[in-house]
Amino acid sequence: MVSKNTICLWYDGTALDAAQFYARTFPDSAVGRIHRAPGDYPSGKQGDVLTVEFTVMGIPCIGLNGGPAFRHSEAFSFQVATDDQAETDRLWNAIVGNGGQESACGWCKDQWGVSWQITPRALTAAIADPDRAAAKRAFDAMMKMGKIDIAAIEAARRG
Repeated sequence: MVSKNTICLWYDGTALDAAQFYARTFPDSAVGRIHRAPGDYPSGKQGDVLTVEFTVMGIPCIGLNGGPAFRHSEAFSFQVATDDQAETDRLWNAIVGNGGQESACGWCKDQWGVSWQITPRALTAAIADPDRAAAKRAFDAMMKMGKIDIAAIEAARRG
């Protein structure tokens, strides 16, 4: 890993599967080096995949197969800024449609429990609108959504 700061994500033996899914799903993502355990450890055996270096949209990550002791939570999420409804739908459907779960306000979890915010740029612009009434209408509309519907956000913003 070249980066001085890398995100480390804990998995229960599925770090390589997760890294491969992210590489297939997100642009500027790839699987890098795979490191195998040089000896037995509490959650695995010598030769098992211990860590996987990968990038998610240019962000360096390491997947650590640390075992079942820790689970992911919404306290950490990847926020993905999407340019249009097609990109929003593609990413949301890839995550949710492959064993993930829907949540509220553009949030979802992948099958490994990692949280994702699929956030259209139109939503960000709407809730930052200097017209605070327009921003509130867009925000209120978002609060009722799972996957973000850009047309509905823009309609709410316009009033």
